[in-house]
Amino acid sequence: MSGISGSSLSSQMQIQAFFDEPTNTVSYLISDLATKRAAIIDPVLDYDHNSGTVDTRSVEAALKAAEEKGLQIVWALETHAHADHLSAAPFIKARTGAKIGIGEHIKDVQRIFRPIFNAQDLKTDGSDFDHLFKDGERFQIGSLEAEVLYTPGHTPADIAYKINDAVFVGDTLFMPDYGTARADFPGGDAHQLFRSIKKLMDLPPATRLFMCHDYKAPGRDTYKWETTVAEQRSANVHAREGISEDEFVAMRAARDETLAAPRLLLPSIQVNIRAGKFPPAEANGVRYLTIPVRLKPGVEGLS
Repeated sequence: MSGISGSSLSSQMQIQAFFDEPTNTVSYLISDLATKRAAIIDPVLDYDHNSGTVDTRSVEAALKAAEEKGLQIVWALETHAHADHLSAAPFIKARTGAKIGIGEHIKDVQRIFRPIFNAQDLKTDGSDFDHLFKDGERFQIGSLEAEVLYTPGHTPADIAYKINDAVFVGDTLFMPDYGTARADFPGGDAHQLFRSIKKLMDLPPATRLFMCHDYKAPGRDTYKWETTVAEQRSANVHAREGISEDEFVAMRAARDETLAAPRLLLPSIQVNIRAGKFPPAEANGVRYLTIPVRLKPGVEGLS
C-alpha cells in the first residue's frame, strides 16, 4: 500500500508512503522536486520467520516509484534499530549508492545487544553505518535541509527527521488514538520517552508528524500514519497536554508489562544493529541468527 496524501505536496518536497501490513510499518520516499534527489526512511526487508527466507518486494516498490520519477536515492535513513522488521537499507545502498544514516547512539544499542547474542563479529563503534547523526545536525537531501532531533526512550538511539514542516518520528509516537511507543526494551526509559514526546509536541502546532507504524486503534477500520502536533497535543490517549511525567511513566510501565515481544524481535535486532546486514556466513556458507534461550529456575535435564 502506498500513497501521496493531498497535504504532502509542497513546491519543493514530495512525501510518498509505503505501508507494509505484515509488520505494520510505514516507509517514506522523500524527494526534492527541484534536484530529483531523494531519501527513503525506515525501509523494510521482507523476512519470513517460519522459513528463514528473505524477499525485497516492499523496498522494490519504493525503488520503482523513485525510478519512475527519475529520482536519485542519496540516503537510506533509519530512525532507530527496529525490533519489529528487518531493514532493507543495505539493499538500497547496493542498488543506488545511497548512504545509510542512523543516530549516533546506535553505539549504545550495539554495546547492549552484543553480549546478549554473543555477536563476536559485531563492532560497537557504529562503523557499519555510513553516517551517525548527532542531535541538531543538519544535512541535505538535494536542496532540502533535514534536521535531526534526538528522541530517546523507546530505545537509547531513537531520532526523528525534520524536513520542512514534516517530522518523521519513528516509534516515539503513534497516531493520537493509539498513543505512544513501549519503553521496556533493553536501554528503554519511559522518563526519556516522555521528554522526547514533549520535545516533539513543542514544535509548531501545524507541524505534520509521520508515524513509522499503525495498528488500527479500536474503533478505526483504516490505517493512518499522518497527523499534526496540534492533534497529538489535544488527543493522544497516552500523552495529551495535561498528563504529567509521573502519570505517563506509571501508565507506560503498567501497559508494557502486558505487551508480548514483537514477532520479529530476535532477527530484527541482530540484523538492524549491523546496519541491515546478516551475521557472517559460517564454514558451510549459511548465515545463522541466534536465539538466546534462558531456562527458568527448576527446569532440569535440558542442558
